[in-house]
Amino acid sequence: TTLRVSVTDRCNLNCIYCHREGFRAVGDELSVDEVEVLVKAAVRLGIARVKLTGGEPLVRGDIVELVERVSSVPGVAEVSMTTNGTLLARLARPLARAGLKRVNVNLPSLDPRRYREVTGRDLLGEVEEGLREAIEAGLWPVKVNVVVLRGLNSDEIPSMIDYAASLPAILQLIELERLGNASGRLYEELYYDLSGVEEWLKERAVKVVFRSLHNRRKYVLDGGPEVEVVRPFHGPDFCMGCTRIRVTSDGRIKPCLMREDLVLDAREALRRGDVDEVERLILRAVELREPFKGRGVTV
Repeated sequence: TTLRVSVTDRCNLNCIYCHREGFRAVGDELSVDEVEVLVKAAVRLGIARVKLTGGEPLVRGDIVELVERVSSVPGVAEVSMTTNGTLLARLARPLARAGLKRVNVNLPSLDPRRYREVTGRDLLGEVEEGLREAIEAGLWPVKVNVVVLRGLNSDEIPSMIDYAASLPAILQLIELERLGNASGRLYEELYYDLSGVEEWLKERAVKVVFRSLHNRRKYVLDGGPEVEVVRPFHGPDFCMGCTRIRVTSDGRIKPCLMREDLVLDAREALRRGDVDEVERLILRAVELREPFKGRGVTV
């Protein structure tokens, strides 16, 4: 039901845990025309929601046009975006006018020193301004994504809950994936098990909402925000709730974030504007999907 498109492999941050959607692009970025062809093929198959990711989508100079073109494809019900938020303040309103409906903003810490340690840049203030502008622009829901890291920001969970409530925004607490920059020693050093946090939330929640996506739960706190917990389950229980098909910034269809061996190259078909062939390749990618049983934490 959801097409997740990485529109660039470039980024203006250097986050220590970056996984680049599980795939490093080797070719040129898809053009606006090529992304439009991709979305037209996806819509034929009943896919109605498109999420734009990166890298950092907002480093593209044509990102507003890209959003407008995608949102204008008949059958697209929603266009959303995941961003680091550093460039969002000046772009939130143009993006909303172009058809963007909601946004996820990565925010590893509310402490400037820690933010710099995780991202390599002193841009915390810009992100906070971007969050405020996104809400003012009418993007909703705004979600604050926090990859929880042991010893770096794991003690900030209560303050993150308060911050999200003050915006207001939905808070997503995310367990570190054993992927990309965090595939080795970094994972062993920084992985933080969120099972205890989830129990804490369950005890305090006035309502628990089950989300079919990845079989995750959302906790509604009394007088506070909604808090989702995203944990890297592996195997059938997690994978059966996955409704995403991914496309890399250079036009490769990727059925699973965690696997690089099931990638189908659609770039030539996209360049030709061959909607029929792209549709066939998406169907083939869906046929290749299977529960992931690789390395990682199984809970």
